Amino acid sequence: MELKLCFLLLHLLLILPLLVGAAHNYGDALSKSILFFEGQRSGRLPPEQRVRWRRDSAISDGSEAGVDLEGGYYDAGDNVKFGFPMAFTTTMLAWSVIEFGELMPYDELRNAATAIRWATDYLLKTIAYPNRLFIQVGDPIRDHNCWERPEDMDTLRTAYSVSSEKPGSDVAGETAAALSAASMALRQIDAGYAERLLEGAFKAFEFADKYRGAYSDDPELKAGGCPFYCDFDGYQDELLWGAAWLRRASQNDSFLNYIQNNGKTLGADDNINEFGWDNKHAGLNILVSKEFLEGKVFSLQSYKESADSFMCTLVPESSSPHIQYTPGGLIYKPGGSNMQHVTSIAFLLLTYANYLSRTSQYVTCGSIAISPASLRAQAKKQVDYILGDNPSKMSYMVGYGDKFPQRVHHRGSSLPSIVNHSQFIACKEGTIYFNSSNPNPNPLIGAIVGGPGEDDIYEDDRADFRKSEPTTYINAPLVGLLAYFAANPDI
Repeated sequence: MELKLCFLLLHLLLILPLLVGAAHNYGDALSKSILFFEGQRSGRLPPEQRVRWRRDSAISDGSEAGVDLEGGYYDAGDNVKFGFPMAFTTTMLAWSVIEFGELMPYDELRNAATAIRWATDYLLKTIAYPNRLFIQVGDPIRDHNCWERPEDMDTLRTAYSVSSEKPGSDVAGETAAALSAASMALRQIDAGYAERLLEGAFKAFEFADKYRGAYSDDPELKAGGCPFYCDFDGYQDELLWGAAWLRRASQNDSFLNYIQNNGKTLGADDNINEFGWDNKHAGLNILVSKEFLEGKVFSLQSYKESADSFMCTLVPESSSPHIQYTPGGLIYKPGGSNMQHVTSIAFLLLTYANYLSRTSQYVTCGSIAISPASLRAQAKKQVDYILGDNPSKMSYMVGYGDKFPQRVHHRGSSLPSIVNHSQFIACKEGTIYFNSSNPNPNPLIGAIVGGPGEDDIYEDDRADFRKSEPTTYINAPLVGLLAYFAANPDI
């Protein structure tokens, strides 16, 4: 009898991890999520570069326009530098550090700060010229027609800019937000540099507000940026978003007045439940709610109400119209690169939960009160799905776990590294590697791919860029999420 009992207990111990799900190593995932950005770097790489299969690229960017635009990040699996999503990436990386940096191990906080500064060094270059802001480097049509390493790039490096005659309040407003948030994230590390960033944010916002318009309304700029990063939702949200970040970073009352005086005319009451590189409404409501909740600025109550309304669409217990979930529980929005929605929305869930906790508040959804703990649990489910708690039992982060994407839609990752294959690979010579069924030879560690479809199915197909392409703005909010759950794995 005792022997049978021992065997039964041993059996239970062996299968228990399978029943409850293995605990995730959020700290390892955090390290890798930050490392990913080093694989996306453009320009001259520093000696301490950790992604060793990359080398210098695009070091003469801007030269055709007589300016220096070296640096920054390639947005995804191509070799173009798009300013709109790069600025949003920077804002979210910085917001991750602002909210959760104190929970990060020192080395990872330093790596995150380095990732932010790689972006802001470039963004400062884009605003260095009077009444002009550079928004993109690279001809996307020609670039996308090639499959070549960034180190071999020989396509046109056209520099696109907005100006007083061709306004771009959307990109300029997001750049103001990025520089403001980064000034907060880096203030304790380099106060002088942080002040320079804040000055740049003032400059970018003044330009955005003075010369109003969307960059993709201009035919030439539209031809360069669309259909990849068109401004589909107008520039008004970026003006409020930029002002909100300047208010938080500077505590200047003029930006609080701007939000109060311009909110209605710029669409603050539209209550649009979206958040990403193009639409800032849900993030704006969460950000401004902090001042209502903690600063007792009661004129901002409508932002709290809008934030609550958004949260109610995410919580299953609520009777509100719901955001779509896959059968496996992943937030899903049609259109491709779905993980950008997952990480950004999960970040808002967690951040708002923390704001509510600090002020002993909750979310009211009809007759139901939703606690901060419930919002955190929702955020954690999304993170855990990404890391492997899903129907496919695979991680969607390259290099994390035993099973993860092998055929990522990414030029540098899928072609032979210049370290091992120094011969030039021309535009069309890379096609054989694109069409290959072999795993990528250079794993882009930490990259989160676009993710599965609405049926939770992921085919690991390099050609299916909607599912297999990573982007910087997928990873940026995930950095904050992973920092929190690494420090609080058992919530």
